Amino acid sequence: MADIIKLLPEHVANQIAAGEVVQRPASVVKELLENALDAGAQTVKLIVKDGGKVLIQVVDDGAGMSATDARLSFSRHATSKIQKAEDLFNLDTKGFRGEALASIAAIAHVEMQTKPDNEEVGTHLRIEGSEVVFQEATVTPKGTSIAVKNLFFNIPARRNFLKSNQVELRHITDEFHRVALAHPNVAFHFYHNGSELFNLPVDNRRKRIVNIFGNRMNPKLVPVEEETPIVTIKGFITKPEFAKKSRGEQFFFVNHRFIKSPYLHHAIVAAFEGLIKSDTYPGYFLYLEVDPSSLDINIHPTKTEVKFDDEHSLYAILRSTVKHSLGQFNVAPALDFDRDPNLETPYGFQNKSAVLPKVSVDAGFNPFQEKRTPSYRKQDADWESLYIATKTESDDDQTGPSISYESDIITGSIFDGEKETPETVATTFQIRRKYVVATIKSGMVVIDQSRAHQRVLYERFLKNSTIKQAVSQQLLFPLTLSFSISEIKVLQEIEDILVSVGFIFEKIVGESITVSGVPLLVAESEVGMVLDQLISDYQQELTGDSFSHTDMLSKTLAKTLSVKTGEMLDQQSQLALVNDLFACKESMTSPFNKPVYITITENDIDKKFI
Repeated sequence: MADIIKLLPEHVANQIAAGEVVQRPASVVKELLENALDAGAQTVKLIVKDGGKVLIQVVDDGAGMSATDARLSFSRHATSKIQKAEDLFNLDTKGFRGEALASIAAIAHVEMQTKPDNEEVGTHLRIEGSEVVFQEATVTPKGTSIAVKNLFFNIPARRNFLKSNQVELRHITDEFHRVALAHPNVAFHFYHNGSELFNLPVDNRRKRIVNIFGNRMNPKLVPVEEETPIVTIKGFITKPEFAKKSRGEQFFFVNHRFIKSPYLHHAIVAAFEGLIKSDTYPGYFLYLEVDPSSLDINIHPTKTEVKFDDEHSLYAILRSTVKHSLGQFNVAPALDFDRDPNLETPYGFQNKSAVLPKVSVDAGFNPFQEKRTPSYRKQDADWESLYIATKTESDDDQTGPSISYESDIITGSIFDGEKETPETVATTFQIRRKYVVATIKSGMVVIDQSRAHQRVLYERFLKNSTIKQAVSQQLLFPLTLSFSISEIKVLQEIEDILVSVGFIFEKIVGESITVSGVPLLVAESEVGMVLDQLISDYQQELTGDSFSHTDMLSKTLAKTLSVKTGEMLDQQSQLALVNDLFACKESMTSPFNKPVYITITENDIDKKFI
């Protein structure tokens, strides 16, 4: 039998490795930013065009590389971070596999300019599909500039799987946040299509968080700090009242590296138990410092999943630390059993000051003056005459005003043999404030009130968005809301769709937005919550065309504004919901493809009695 196993060519092996390292433009951003930090950069610039499909460039002022190192850095398994296998268990750098630049160069056009501080000139290198096509000495400042152009140019199938520019930019922004939050001692600049998205100076952790997520994040943060022989924990958690229905600002950093850990996330959720609703998630920015030898980060190509030696102790320490912070800063309720409740000030008097008692004196009072008993007798006589007059009027005089009493409504007896007509019988009723039951010819239909209302609102918003004839209610006083820079960008992208469903924006300046009109079904107190949910859903959505955005926003509005389980509906509201539901084009399923109602026929009921 002929030999069939052959060694892969170098460029094919590099493309296979690139499939593990480079999944989308955000993967390239992560690798290049981490390389800049490992080089000791103090200022890092990220330049992106068209969501990273056309250009991703990272410029740093780090150590730079010699001509030999610049050429060798694009070879597979070439790294300066480790020398032997034991170094894998004592890592203090971001990159160490030696595959990032080789993988990127295999699927893109890469151009590098680099110069170390101790040399006069630098190196200019150009690589296309793992092949070096140009190299020469050049004049360039200290540090390294790497430009990745035309990602996946030689793998069209992979390029076709990329999402829209907005979606890819969102993933790049997420990676940028993770790196920038982990290193507040480094200045970062982020540009997209020529406009500056972020300008982050060197600052402390709290200010770095505020600079990224906006000024409205500052009052939400609660400090967390604990030092033990196992782990040192620092950072911030958000107050329970700001918990979101979607996973928002949740960041774990271990030894200045962003990680994902469902196990540690559960510890945070357990600490918030009883303070937030079961369907909401707390926000946190937690920085953990552990012994590098107790940490294994070489278990996944993206290096975001790690393994701790003593996870159980770390879980317990993290949970107790967060609970302590919640109690220390008066966020969590606490009971003091040593306090005398008789000495506590009632809630109604907490903000009131003490009032001095006043003494009033009758200056005309004379204790020696004779009592006027006849006057009392006259009053007694008057009282008796009043009684007699009243008695006479009630007994004899029929011309006085009559008094009517409210009586109970008299209903027919169920035993009198009279058959009730359909008009006198309620056609709908509510079960456990969750289901609405309506009668039909063949039996009855049980409707999920929340899903039914979602379907009604969804079709209404979708229709308004399509024909652009939504009715808006003007606010007496315009609302000014604060958002982060990235959230403002999202609102600007979906502004046309929001206007089509009834929102009216006066102006969008900096990190604030002024709302002067809202859809009819949106209460003024819910505007901020609705916009937060819209932004969150838009950022997590992976669709790119405008119709999908309209569809997604209509679903979000319907979900946010619909009647919830547990709300009591009166008879009129139940009937209106049933009528509106069966007037919909698709009444059987909710906007999220879940059943809205079930039908129970008379035969189904009869079978239960067999």
